[in-house]
Amino acid sequence: MPRTRGRAPAGGRADALSQEVVVGAAITLLDELGERGLTFRLLAERLQTGTGALYWHVANKDELVALAADQVLGHAMAAAQLPAEGAGSALRALGIAVFDGLDQHPWAASHLTAPTALHHGLRLLDRIGTLVARTGLPAERQFAVSTVIFYYVTGVGARIIAPAVTVGAVTSREDFLARAGERWSSLDPGEYPFLAGAVEDLRGHDDRDQFVTGLDMLLNGLHTTPDPTPPA
Repeated sequence: MPRTRGRAPAGGRADALSQEVVVGAAITLLDELGERGLTFRLLAERLQTGTGALYWHVANKDELVALAADQVLGHAMAAAQLPAEGAGSALRALGIAVFDGLDQHPWAASHLTAPTALHHGLRLLDRIGTLVARTGLPAERQFAVSTVIFYYVTGVGARIIAPAVTVGAVTSREDFLARAGERWSSLDPGEYPFLAGAVEDLRGHDDRDQFVTGLDMLLNGLHTTPDPTPPA
C-alpha cells in the first residue's frame, strides 16, 4: 500500500522503515501481547523510532492490525504445499494451510471474516476461484461456490480459532471446555438428547479436526475431477 496517509516525520526517519517492517514488528507484538496490548508507543520502542514515523506508513491501529492479519494470511498461503493435480486436493491443502497459519496467530482470525480488499485476501479468493474453475463446475456456479469456500476457510475457521483469544486471557482451553461440559451434563436428556450425550466429545474434540471435517464435507459436494494441466 503506498504511503499516502499522514505527514512525513521530521528527520527523514520514515525512510529508514517500510510498511512491511512496521507490520512485521506489529505481528511479533500481537503474538506476545494480543490486540489490546499493541500500542504505537510499544511498537515505536521495538523499532527504535518515533510514533510519527509509524503514522507515515499506517493511518491507525485498525489499519495496522488489518495489514498484520493480511500478512499472516500471506505467509500461510506461501507455506501451502498444493498438489500439481487434483483441484479438490489442492483446495483442501490450501484451506488447511490457512487454518494452521491463523491458528498460530489467533488474534488474526477475526480480521479475515469480512470481504477484503487487502492483497493476500484477494489472492486467496482468486486462488480458490482458479481451483474451483478446474473442477469442471459450470461457469455460472463458480463464483458462488468459490465465495462459499472462501467464507468457510476464513469465517468458520475464525469462529473456531478466535475464541482462544478471549478464553486464553482468563482461563485455559481445557478449563473452558470442562466448564462447558459441566453445563451440558446438567441438561435434561429428554430435552437435549444430543448435547447430553456429547459431553465427552466436547471436552476432547480437536479444533483442527473439526475444521477439516467441515472442509471435507464442503469439498466432497464439488465432485471434483483431476486436471493434469493446471494453469501457470
